[in-house]
Amino acid sequence: MSGLVDKSTMQTSFRFKLKKFLNVTNCSTKITNGYGQKHPKTSDWRKTWWESFEETPLYAAIWTYLGYGMLVIVGYIRDFLRDIGLETQKSCTEPKIPGFVPLYQSWENFYTRNLYRRVRDCWNRPVCSVAGAYVDVTERLTHDCGWNFELTDNFQHTMNFGSYNYLGFADNVGPCKDSVDKTCKRYGLSSCGSRQELGQLDIHHELEDLIAQFLGVEAAITVPMGFATNSMNMPCIAKKGSLILSDELNHASLVLGSRLTGSTIRTYKHCDMEDLERKLRTAIIEGQPRTHKAWKKIIIVIEGVYSMEGSIVCLPEVVRLKKKYKAYIYLDEAHSIGAIGPNGRGVVDYFNMSPSDIDIRMGTFTKSFGSAGGYIAGSKRLVNHLKCNSHSSIYSPVMPPPVAQQIITSMKIIMGLNGTDEGRRRILQLKDNIRYFRRRLHEMGFIIYGNKDSPVVPILIYYPSKTVAFSRECLKRGLATVVVGFPATSIIESRARICLSSAHTREMVDRALNIIDEVGNLLRIKYSNLAVPRWCEDDKNANDIL
Repeated sequence: MSGLVDKSTMQTSFRFKLKKFLNVTNCSTKITNGYGQKHPKTSDWRKTWWESFEETPLYAAIWTYLGYGMLVIVGYIRDFLRDIGLETQKSCTEPKIPGFVPLYQSWENFYTRNLYRRVRDCWNRPVCSVAGAYVDVTERLTHDCGWNFELTDNFQHTMNFGSYNYLGFADNVGPCKDSVDKTCKRYGLSSCGSRQELGQLDIHHELEDLIAQFLGVEAAITVPMGFATNSMNMPCIAKKGSLILSDELNHASLVLGSRLTGSTIRTYKHCDMEDLERKLRTAIIEGQPRTHKAWKKIIIVIEGVYSMEGSIVCLPEVVRLKKKYKAYIYLDEAHSIGAIGPNGRGVVDYFNMSPSDIDIRMGTFTKSFGSAGGYIAGSKRLVNHLKCNSHSSIYSPVMPPPVAQQIITSMKIIMGLNGTDEGRRRILQLKDNIRYFRRRLHEMGFIIYGNKDSPVVPILIYYPSKTVAFSRECLKRGLATVVVGFPATSIIESRARICLSSAHTREMVDRALNIIDEVGNLLRIKYSNLAVPRWCEDDKNANDIL
C-alpha cells in the first residue's frame, strides 16, 4: 500500500535523520554508560542517545480519520433520535434557555455522551489492592451500554503495567510501611495547618533537607499535591513582562501554572532545539509586544521525561541555549526523578550535569517514591521566596506526616543511607527491564515512541476501535494496561502506555510481552518498518542498527 515503504529505505532514512540530529559522524562509537560504569562526559551524550518516533502509516491515518468520522455521524443521528423521542435520553443534558449561551462546550458533551460513554469500561477501573507489581481489578457490569455500571463481588488478579510505580515502593509491606506505622503513632495523620500557620513539623524539615542533599542543591520546599506544585508556585516566579518558552507537550499543571503567571507564553516544537533557539533569538531581538522593551526574564519550561511520548529532554542542549541567551530553566522531573540516571537523581544525573546548571527543579513523589506531593528545589533565596509568597504555603495544609515519612524512607534507600545496596539494585533492575522490554517490542514489529531509557513505553495503535480492544483483550489475559486516545493525544495517535517497574521480574516482563505479542497479532497492530536497534542491556553502539 502507499503508506508502506521499503524496509531498507526506511532504515537509511532513519539513520540519516538520527545522525543529522546527533551531529556525529560515527554512530557506532563505543561508549559505556550507566550503573556500575563511568558516566560519559556531557559532550558525549549524543553517542549513546536513542529515541525513535516513526511516522504514522498513511493507511492507518486514513482509516483512523474515517473511524472517528463514522462515530461522529452515528452520534449525531442518535442525538437526533433522542430529540424527537425515538430513543431514551439517559444523560443529563444542559437545558436550552433562550438568550443564554451554553455553560458547557457542546462538543465536549457530545464526545462524552456518544463516543467515550461507549468505551468507559476501559478507563476508571476500580481496584481493591495496592498498585504494586500486581493489582486486583474489581469487576464491573453494565446493562445499558456504558451509561451505568454496577460492581460485583468478583475481582481479577492482574499484572500491573499501567502504574507509575517505577522503583516498586508502592507496596504495603517492607521498611517503608513499618516506618510509616511508627510515624502515624507519633504524629497522627495530619498537622492540620499550613506552613505559615504552625503546620510545619520537624519531619517536614528533615524531608526538605534530605531532598536538597539528594539533588545536590541548597534548599527545597515541599507541597502536598503534585499538580499544585507547578500551578501554585509558578505565579511566584514569573509575572507580567516575563516570557515563558514552553514545550508544546508540557503537562497540564505546567500549562496552568504558566497561564496564572500573567506572562507571555510561547510554545516550541517538542524537544526541537532549533525551534527553541529560533524563538529565543526572536524574543530577544523583538522584545515585548508593542513596547519592544526587553523582557524582565525568559524562562524555558521543560520536563525531564514526557509521560505521553516516552521522550527524554535534550538537557545539555537546553542548558547550552540557556547560557547563550541568558535565560532560566524550570525543569519538571515528575517522571524522571528516581527513574533515570545512574544514581536515580533524574535527568540531571542521567546527563552527568551539574545541579547548578538548572535554576528551578521540580519533581513529584507519586511515581518513584510511592507517596504523594511534590517539591521545588534550588537556591536558598528561591526557596525562601516561595515559602513566604506561594499560595501553597499560605492556604494549603502541609504534607501529612505519614506521607512525608514514606518519602524519607524510600529516598534513603535510593541514596544507600540505610546501609544496603537495595536502592542501586532497584535502579539497575528498572533500567534492565526498560531496555529489554523496548528491544523485544522492536523485534515484534510494534511502533513504540520515546527514549531507550524511558520507563514510559507508548505502543502506537492509532485506530480507536483497536485501542479499546487492546485494553479489553490484555485485561482478559491478566495484564492491566493504560490506553490513551483523543483528546489526550492527537486524533491519529491513540496508544497504549506501558509503565515499567523495578518490581517487575524478568518472568513477569516475558509474560507481559507474550500477551502483548498475542494481542498485537490478533488486532494486527504491528506497523513498524524500522530495523531492530542494536542496543540491549548495555550502552554500546546505542545508535547503530543491525
